[in-house]
Amino acid sequence: MQSGDAPLRYGWTTGACATAAVKAACTALATGLFPDPVTIRLPRGQEPAFALAFDRMEDGVATVGIVKDAGDDPDVTHGALISATVRPLSPGAGIRFRAGKGVGTVTLPGLPLAIGEPAINPVPRRMMCDAVADVAAALGGPADVEIEIAVADGERLAERTLNARLGILGGLSILGTTGIVIPYSCAAWIHGIHRGIDVARAAELPHVAGATGKTSEQAVLAHHELPERALIDMGDFVGGMLKYLRTHPVPRVTVAGGVAKMAKLAQGMLDVHSKRGAVDFDALAQQAIIADGSPVLADAIRTANTAAQAFALAQAEGIALGDTVARAAWVTAAAVLDDPAITLDILLFDRDGQLVGHSPPAAAHNPSRPRNLR
Repeated sequence: MQSGDAPLRYGWTTGACATAAVKAACTALATGLFPDPVTIRLPRGQEPAFALAFDRMEDGVATVGIVKDAGDDPDVTHGALISATVRPLSPGAGIRFRAGKGVGTVTLPGLPLAIGEPAINPVPRRMMCDAVADVAAALGGPADVEIEIAVADGERLAERTLNARLGILGGLSILGTTGIVIPYSCAAWIHGIHRGIDVARAAELPHVAGATGKTSEQAVLAHHELPERALIDMGDFVGGMLKYLRTHPVPRVTVAGGVAKMAKLAQGMLDVHSKRGAVDFDALAQQAIIADGSPVLADAIRTANTAAQAFALAQAEGIALGDTVARAAWVTAAAVLDDPAITLDILLFDRDGQLVGHSPPAAAHNPSRPRNLR
């Protein structure tokens, strides 16, 4: 991936950093020496090396800290100090995980971990277990241990994530499925969308709402009188949310957003980030004509600077452009869900959180595909 002429640096997940800390601690328990750097094996076979930020051995317990390098990704945990404390247990006790300071605890169903468990996801757990086993086999280290993972200032950093909404309290999650952070891949955001839907389904919520930003988040909650747990922070990833809901359905889905992003959805875009494409003002002008706008209004919309300006022009003429855009956005979203058991509606809000367009709730069938064919 390029930024101008310079390649963007890949980084390491919290799970990879925690695994490296665990392996270094286990090695020290076996040999009395902390390897620096320490090399681990990632799920896809890569073997990166990590420098130790600190190490400590006290009363037969080893602790290692590693500073996370997320590369050029704008990761909330970039630069965070992740530490692992490894305590030997009696033979046959197995491997136990514990949330240290700054690591959250699961408090709601729907996540891939049981309630009460530390928020250390399954793949990082498996990586750490493999590291313990490797050291035990190669160096005679303990195979039965308690692993306590901590993140310095993790509770404060977690305030910038969706953890609280997902029922992960007290700190961050230890994440990663490959061990590698790909710059601007937005994998963590998609992960959050999926877990939000899982939590809502586990709570048997009949209605979830995906919103593109803070203003539309608060507006859709108030409009439909939904609990915060029903809100899915989809951001620009409308398609990512809808595709997961297609295979993990809930009875009712609302998609809400500002006028520009919903205009893009109406134009068939499922990723509505500005980098993925701009509002098509010719298409928006056509929507105005469908809403009985005048040719003069359509011409003005074609030369508008922003979607907000286009909507203001329509409003001044008394044209419900928002409703027409919402209905077109519904067609795009319904084609992805393609499940008549799901009721779908679209809401458009302006910058002040005022409703400026909506589509009536309707069964989310794919309008372009005939149904009941045999």
